[in-house]
Amino acid sequence: MTDQITSPQTTELFEAMLSLKTVDECRSFFRDLCTIGEIEAMTERFQVAKLIDQKIPYREISRQTGSSTATITRVAHWMHHGMGGYRLMLDRAT
Repeated sequence: MTDQITSPQTTELFEAMLSLKTVDECRSFFRDLCTIGEIEAMTERFQVAKLIDQKIPYREISRQTGSSTATITRVAHWMHHGMGGYRLMLDRAT
């Protein structure tokens, strides 16, 4: 999996993302790059991660976000066994 996100092309994409300076620039870029569904899915996962980090029970997270318990479990798995990206964003976003 890591090999799939370390290609020169992927690195170029990530560097382009880092060049964005405002929320509006990010919004424009992601809207052109992704479908509405993909943006909504990423948004949902980030909201779920914030609630998991607050130790909110999964059923309550599901109630608040409308996320399935499968999605919540998947986010929790990557929060604990991933590459630290959720932790990094949660720490920087607060």
